[in-house]
Amino acid sequence: MKVKVLSRNPDDYVRETKRDIHRVFRNYDPALHPFEAPREYTRALNAVKLDRVFAKPFIASLDGHRDGVCCMCKSKQKLNSLFSGSCDGELRQWNLTNRHCIRAVQAHTGFVRGLSCSHDGRVVVSVGDDKTIKYWTTDALSEDRDKPINTIVAKSLYTGVDHHWSEATFATCGQTVDIWNDERSEPVRSYRWGTDSVNSVRFNPVEANLCISTISDRSIVLYDIRAAVPLNKVVLKMKSNVVAWNPMEAFVFTAANEDHNLYTFDMRNLNFAMNVHTDHADAVLDVDYAPTGKEFVSGSYDRSIRIFPSNRSRSRDVYHTKRMQRVFCVKWSSDNRYLLSGSDETNVRIWKARASEKLGTLTPREQTAARYNLKLREKFAYHPQIKRISRHRHVPKSIYNTLKEKRTMKEAQRKKTQNLRTHSKPGAVPHVAERAKHIVSNTDANEANE
Repeated sequence: MKVKVLSRNPDDYVRETKRDIHRVFRNYDPALHPFEAPREYTRALNAVKLDRVFAKPFIASLDGHRDGVCCMCKSKQKLNSLFSGSCDGELRQWNLTNRHCIRAVQAHTGFVRGLSCSHDGRVVVSVGDDKTIKYWTTDALSEDRDKPINTIVAKSLYTGVDHHWSEATFATCGQTVDIWNDERSEPVRSYRWGTDSVNSVRFNPVEANLCISTISDRSIVLYDIRAAVPLNKVVLKMKSNVVAWNPMEAFVFTAANEDHNLYTFDMRNLNFAMNVHTDHADAVLDVDYAPTGKEFVSGSYDRSIRIFPSNRSRSRDVYHTKRMQRVFCVKWSSDNRYLLSGSDETNVRIWKARASEKLGTLTPREQTAARYNLKLREKFAYHPQIKRISRHRHVPKSIYNTLKEKRTMKEAQRKKTQNLRTHSKPGAVPHVAERAKHIVSNTDANEANE
């Protein structure tokens, strides 16, 4: 025997609050809505205007350092844990939930050159100008929290450090790239390609045995820690400061360069860049990917941070404040909601990854409205009025004037090349793509040995 029962969902007709409007049932038959597109365009225009009205990305500033913040690292196990090192050798641990400093330690004499958290989140490794490598516990309640667990005195100055994503191994860089084991006081393996010093080193989060470094001779070198020699080397026209791996695409990395640009490469083909990301007005000092791999954040000497889609050359947003100075380091939080920046005026700042996003708990109706407005903005993104409003940003006068001057110089260079090509023999002035003209050479390790 079958029994048919009427079923009614209260969410379809009950108001959430007494002040809420009554829900209206709607017939979705397109014949009954001949002016759907004009109505949606008006809603999209209002949505993009409100998005810019409520765009207030700055959340808080973590004060306490007495000198510029030159490096940061986030815990791989805890969302609310952050470590920062300053130019006076101080190491601080922050609770991002309470926006409070848990502890402050005088870790090194001189700059703290690099920080990295272990894969299990229990230890932080730091290197500094005093030629030492120090291990610190992340347990803020430990009795020996102000003393290093272990100290290794090195033979030379180290400029960076990064920990393996799944093993008790870390890499340091200076005169060479050294691979260390947490249980040994001597490096397991050392790499050198040339005579110049190494600026930074980063492990691949996907292919964990791969790492990459930037060298002061303008080159970017790839390593496999299971091999005895480096794998590959690409030389750009200007020096790269740091490199970040894409956490979702194992072969893709982005380099922050001194020529105001960022270059995204596929390590399987280094003859040209996959993308050239412009918009900065000065040298780019740091870069970090979002956990989704679809965006990355960069910090620059022009006192601003920018958010780039990984597949586009132009930034989608720029953050700056009147007090913020040269940005030395940036991080993207592991929950994909916040950005962290450390700058020269001693502050660590917390930003929203999406400037107009509302913080706190959202009601189901607010979530539905946010999703609807987002889809409207995507649908009408290429309409001139909506595109103009969504792209418009206010930047400091110094950045605005510099970018204007750069555009003038680029246009003059383009006209010069065009005139040369016009008044020369066919093929005398070849066409060089923007993605390839910044690369000087690409050398494989086997070619170098031959």
